[in-house]
Amino acid sequence: MVVTCHFVDSDFKLQKRILSFVDVPPPYSGVCIYDSLFKCLKEWNIETKVVTLTVDNAKTNDVVARKLMENLNLQKKLDVGGKLFHVRCCAHILNLLVQDGLGEIEDIIHNVRESLKHVNAFSGRLHIFSELAKQLSMPKKHLILDVSTRWNTTYAMLSTALEFKEVFVNYVDRESTYTTLLSEEDWKKVKEVCSFLALFNEVTKIISGSEYPTSNLFLSELFGIKEALDAIVLGGSDYMVAMAMKMKKNFDKYWGTCNLLISIGAILDPRYKMKLLEFSFHTIYSHDEASREIQIVRCILYELYQEYVEAHKAANVVSSTDGSQSVSIGGTSKSSVSSLFSQFGKGIKTGTTKYDQYIISVDTFTFVKSELDTFLEEGVLIGDSGVYFDDLGCTGGRVIDPHRSSLGTKMVDMLVCGADWYRQYYELEKNKNKQNEDIIHVEIL
Repeated sequence: MVVTCHFVDSDFKLQKRILSFVDVPPPYSGVCIYDSLFKCLKEWNIETKVVTLTVDNAKTNDVVARKLMENLNLQKKLDVGGKLFHVRCCAHILNLLVQDGLGEIEDIIHNVRESLKHVNAFSGRLHIFSELAKQLSMPKKHLILDVSTRWNTTYAMLSTALEFKEVFVNYVDRESTYTTLLSEEDWKKVKEVCSFLALFNEVTKIISGSEYPTSNLFLSELFGIKEALDAIVLGGSDYMVAMAMKMKKNFDKYWGTCNLLISIGAILDPRYKMKLLEFSFHTIYSHDEASREIQIVRCILYELYQEYVEAHKAANVVSSTDGSQSVSIGGTSKSSVSSLFSQFGKGIKTGTTKYDQYIISVDTFTFVKSELDTFLEEGVLIGDSGVYFDDLGCTGGRVIDPHRSSLGTKMVDMLVCGADWYRQYYELEKNKNKQNEDIIHVEIL
């Protein structure tokens, strides 16, 4: 078992690290895998820092996810009670989806695979094939033999073979032992299937990335897949309809229940927010189901946000007190009563100070519109279609850029003080307009 970890570094770039290779003892059951995984987490002292567990659809992994979630929930270490914990690997589900669909042209795939094996079996055959390709002015490409368990390699094999269609047609006249040439009708099917699977191939590339955030990208791509499947079912040829129906059935099976993590990931992308859910859910689900699923996601999002608010409030309370504990009776603690007069004149907290601490803990976040409300109510960010968008850079870069984050404390002190003295010397007021303030900031620094 390979244990990997994703994290965001100080430059707001996503990093992936292999933490360990773990030898899971027989009988390789879900319980054995769970025991080995939890042992690793304990050894690395990160068992309380796990946010999600991403696994494929194997039943043993369901056992691992359930037991680990139960354990962490007992310690109250999971966000929103673990509702975001178990994440099914979208790339794996997509693989299962397409594999089921490709079963409709299994015989054609077999013949293409055998054709490639025949050409590659002997150097003499490969030479004949290469010479024919040159005569037909074919591009310099390698034939690709697929790995049967990975659909994208099958797609690459079919699409490459399609480019060499005329070469195969001429090759059969040179090699009498070649018996798996596709018929004209089969070539047409390969062309249509490849055109259809091009979308799935692009989606797989996007969601399989390891050097950039992907959770915010899944939903828009899943919507595109569902739309494509519906279009084929309504207007495709018989075998394409049969293929799409198989895939659509599994799509509904795997995504019939909303994946909360990818939905929240999409909402937190300033380009999408709730608009993408409202746009896509009505294609993925029926009208009534879409409204219900959107409401579920919204509730979980606010529940998650409130947990962070409470954690922030607790941190403020802790930082504003001296850490002493006492038993409260009638609103006044025993320790405060007994030591009230002995502490008088020795730094005792005034009524105003106590009120300030109290209001921070109970009122600051209650009546002011939350940052989440403000974020969702603002318009979405309109980006250029097809251009890479760095979601972490967008949200993190506004806080402090990589250059400034590397400055030493003395340099920061000099820059801040220098900027303030500069304004004082030339009698300049600090501009309250954020845009102009940023410009002044750049000029000074």
